[in-house]
Amino acid sequence: SCFLIYEGNSQELYCSLYRRQFLKFLDPYISLIKALMFYILQMDHSKILGTVLAGGKSQRFGDDKSQVKLANKLLIDYILSEIIDEFKELLIISNNPIKFQKSEKITVIKDFKKDLGPLGGVLTAMKWIKDNNKDYQWISTFPTDTPFFKNKILKDFFDKIKPQESKLFFIKSNNLRHNIFGLWSLDLIDKLEEDLEKGDRKVEVWANSVGVNIINMEFSKNDPFFNINTKDDLKKAKNFLND
Repeated sequence: SCFLIYEGNSQELYCSLYRRQFLKFLDPYISLIKALMFYILQMDHSKILGTVLAGGKSQRFGDDKSQVKLANKLLIDYILSEIIDEFKELLIISNNPIKFQKSEKITVIKDFKKDLGPLGGVLTAMKWIKDNNKDYQWISTFPTDTPFFKNKILKDFFDKIKPQESKLFFIKSNNLRHNIFGLWSLDLIDKLEEDLEKGDRKVEVWANSVGVNIINMEFSKNDPFFNINTKDDLKKAKNFLND
């Protein structure tokens, strides 16, 4: 309200000045509230479990891709070295004995049930959190066959996420969606288990059905999401390293 002391235009002028003074008084409090809301709505990284899905059969490659060496370094170690500093713990899901860079942060487990594909690996990680009374609210998934993925991409991905907008987030770069580079809320555990029991296996189809939020990124040079599916892809990766 305004102090009705003047009439006509004078009254309107006084009202305007009064409002401006009042808003100026509130200004620091508004900034504080905005900062607080920004903090609340950001992703709490301590509540994310990093999860490397290494349980695939590598049928097109012929061998376990995670154990293949590129420039004398295991493929799985490429992704581990880029992500390990971003998480309190890392889970590797593999149904075979594997070698990897050792760390106290890393735990290796098998799929709770074989032949369920990547979605089965995601559910395995969620069950591990529940069974071990961990306080994680999200899992961040990664493949083992992308040696050019960098830590900065992960940080940019997390920075762009608004957790109140969805329970599932995927990266999309240069018009290609990367369904294994995802952030999955633990709230999806019951729905995921139910749909796997019904026979759902395709990550993209299931993600679309629950409502996935896509985080877009663009890369003008080499594709950091280049993945090695075949031995020819491995040769290409070697050439990329030599360029």
